[in-house]
Amino acid sequence: MPLQVDAVFPYITQKKDRAIAKDDLKINSPYNTYLNKGLPPGPISNPSLDAIESAINPKETKYLFYISDKKGITHFASTLEEHNKNIARYLR
Repeated sequence: MPLQVDAVFPYITQKKDRAIAKDDLKINSPYNTYLNKGLPPGPISNPSLDAIESAINPKETKYLFYISDKKGITHFASTLEEHNKNIARYLR
């Protein structure tokens, strides 16, 4: 199953200050995680020190899914059903 991570699109399009469009999901790029399975072939940004420390020492969590709404607020979900509800609530 493709990862379907939206964070790659500002890297692919080189446009950081716009919403992701449905057409973006079809961009032919090895970094497009909607079209390609697995991880992108390389990094899409540089992590901060906090991000590195969090990856090395992750917190215990029940969450498997997340989205960022149109205001940039992140919403987490433990199940696919909850995740789909978040999508319907915050992105449509």
